[in-house]
Amino acid sequence: MRFFPRTNRCQQCQRAGKLQSMDTLPIINQTYELYKKIVDMNEGLSKRWRFSLGKSIEDTVLSLLSELIMAKNAPKPMKAGYLIKACAHQETCMLKLRLFLELKLVNETKVFQTQATVEDVGRQTGGWLKSVQSQ
Repeated sequence: MRFFPRTNRCQQCQRAGKLQSMDTLPIINQTYELYKKIVDMNEGLSKRWRFSLGKSIEDTVLSLLSELIMAKNAPKPMKAGYLIKACAHQETCMLKLRLFLELKLVNETKVFQTQATVEDVGRQTGGWLKSVQSQ
């Protein structure tokens, strides 16, 4: 008894390609890459920090990603509200990364690279917010 139609290997590869190349904004792709960096950093944390600060920063980046996706899909009058929330999540993420650095929990190079990505996401979010508010 089969529930799904039979597919060949080529069709499966095409479906996987569609998932990887979703038509998204560059800021959303960059935030997705930021999340992957954060997850990678958290793997090296001790158990005490992984489930407190590590989990907290992951949740913050996921909230940032969620707000950006909501802003992308929201009607024009509502975009600014989502972008303001995204800016708040971005600033919170920067503070948590600073804490990573001050407590010497992770390699400094990884933290600085991640901070650069967060700053770039913040610049893009701010630019998007300005463009929305000027309309």
